[in-house]
Amino acid sequence: METRRILLFFALAAVVVLLYEAWQTDYGPQPVAVAPSSPSSQITDGEFAVPQIGADVPDSPANYVEPLAETPAVADNNKPAVKALVDAGSVNVVTDTFDIEISLAGGDIRRADLRAYPVSIDEPDNPFPLMSTDPTNLFIAQSGLLSKSQAPDHHAIYTADAKEFTLADGYDKLEVVLHWQSDDGVQIDKVFTFTRGSHLIDVEHRINNKSSAEWSGRVYRQFQRTEPDDAGGFRLIYTYTGGVLSNEKEKYEKVDFSDMRDKDVKVDSANGWVAMIQHYFLAAWVPDAEQSNHYFSKALDDGRYTLGLIAPTVTVAAGAQGIMADKLYIGPKEQHVLEEVAPGLELTVDYGVFDLFSRPLFWLLEKIHNLVGNWGWTIIIITIIIKGVFFPLSAASYRSMANMRKLQPRIEKIRERAGNDKQKMSQDMMALYKTEKINPLGGCLPMLIQIPIFISLYWVLIESVELRQAPFIFWIKDMAIKDPYYVLPVLMGVTMWFQQRLNPKPPDPMQAKILGALPYVFTLFFAFFPSGLVLYWVSNSVLSIAQQWHITRKIERAG
Repeated sequence: METRRILLFFALAAVVVLLYEAWQTDYGPQPVAVAPSSPSSQITDGEFAVPQIGADVPDSPANYVEPLAETPAVADNNKPAVKALVDAGSVNVVTDTFDIEISLAGGDIRRADLRAYPVSIDEPDNPFPLMSTDPTNLFIAQSGLLSKSQAPDHHAIYTADAKEFTLADGYDKLEVVLHWQSDDGVQIDKVFTFTRGSHLIDVEHRINNKSSAEWSGRVYRQFQRTEPDDAGGFRLIYTYTGGVLSNEKEKYEKVDFSDMRDKDVKVDSANGWVAMIQHYFLAAWVPDAEQSNHYFSKALDDGRYTLGLIAPTVTVAAGAQGIMADKLYIGPKEQHVLEEVAPGLELTVDYGVFDLFSRPLFWLLEKIHNLVGNWGWTIIIITIIIKGVFFPLSAASYRSMANMRKLQPRIEKIRERAGNDKQKMSQDMMALYKTEKINPLGGCLPMLIQIPIFISLYWVLIESVELRQAPFIFWIKDMAIKDPYYVLPVLMGVTMWFQQRLNPKPPDPMQAKILGALPYVFTLFFAFFPSGLVLYWVSNSVLSIAQQWHITRKIERAG
C-alpha cells in the first residue's frame, strides 16, 4: 500500500512539472530585450587602443570597462529580430565527417553538417545540421584577433585560393587557408586543418610580420547562438541546451541563456575550454591546456548570445613569424573521444546529480554492447543484471507486500468495525501489524534505495548518442525515438496492470480508483518516450512480476 502511494506521488509530481513547463511556455515571463549601451569610440589602457568595433566582438580583457547605465528595456513577448550576418562569399569543405561552409567574412564556420549522423533514419543521405545561420536557431563558430594595430576580427574580409575543398582519397589531412593582409604589410593566414575520421579541427592564425614595426595581438574564439525556439517548450524529456565552461576554478559550469542575460561571464583561468551543447551534440573551443585565458559572454540586444575565451598577448617582431593555435570540436558527445580532446569535456554528456552512478552504468552498457552488438539486447541484459544485484532488497519488498495481502480480509474487518473513526482504525491496524510482525514500510524502503540507480540508468539512456538511430528488432529501427506502432508502451501498461493485481488492494476506495487508472495514464505518457527507455521499463516490469509472483506464491503456500 505504501509503495503504491509513493508511485502515485511520483506520477503526480511528474504531471505537475509538465503542466508547469507548459504554463511557463504560454504565460510565463519572456526574455527581455536589453537596450544597448552607448558605444565608446575608443578604449585605451596603455597597451591597446581598440577602435570602435561591432557589439559581437569581445573587448580585450585588459581594456574591459563596465558598461554605461542602460535604458530600462520594455518587455516584449516577441523575440527581437536577429541582425543579418555579412555575406562576403564562402568556401565549402567536404570530408568524410563534415560538410562545412566557412564564410570569407571573418572566417566563421556558419554551417556544419555531420555526415555520419543523418537527420533521421528515414533520411540517411541528409546529414544532421549542427551549425547554421537560421535566425530561429543561429549557431556559428567565430575567431579573430584583437590588436592595437590592424588585425582581422570576425568581420574582416578574407580571400581564399578556391571555393571548394575536398579531402581526397588516400589523404588523411586537408588544409583550408584564408588570407588577409594589413596596409602596412602584416600578412595573416587563417588555417583550418581537417583530419580523416575526426570531428576535431585545428584552427591557426599564422602571422607573417613583413612590416617595419613590432606586431602584438591576442586571439579570441567564441560561439554565437540564439536561444532555440524549443528551449523552454513543452517536452516530455528535457535535455540541456546552452553554454558550458571549464577551467581551474570550475571543472564544469553551465552558463545558460538566462545567466548570460543576467550577467556577463568574466573569468581568467587556465586548463579549460568553452562549449555550446545540446542533445547528443556539441561544439567546443579548446585552447592549449597551459594557456591562461579570459572567459567572457555577452547577451546582445537582438537575441544573440556569445560565449568564448581570449588568449594572452602574442608579440611578433618585425620580419618574424608567429602562430596562434587552437582546436575546435564539432560533433557528437562520444565520451571516449571527448576525454582525449580535453580533460572534463566528457562531462558534457550530462547525467546531472546522478553522475556518480550513471558513468559506471554506461561503462557496463558499453562492455555488454561490445559482446552482443545490439543496444536493445544490451538494455535487456543490464536490466537483468540490476534486478539480480538488487534482488535481496526487492525480495524484502515483495515479502512485505505479500504479507500485507494476506492480511487484507482482517484489515477490511477492522475498517468495518471502525466505521468513520479514523483514529481507532489506525490504532487497530498498527496493533495488527505488531501482532503479525509486519512492517508497513517494509515494501517501500527497499524500493527507495533503488531509485537512484533507476534514475541514473534513465539518464544514461537519454544522453547516450550511441543509442541514436540504433535499431533493435523488427519494427524498432531507432531506439532514440518513440515506438512507431506503440507496442512497447502498451506492453508496459499491461505489465503495470498485472503487477497491480499482485499487490494488496488499497483500503481507500478513491485511492484504489486512482491507482487503477495509472496503467492507462502511464501507457499514454510513455507512448512518446524513446523506445529504448520504454524497453527498459518493460523489461524491468516483467522481471519484477516474475520475482513478485514467485515470492507471493511461496508465502501464500506457507500460510
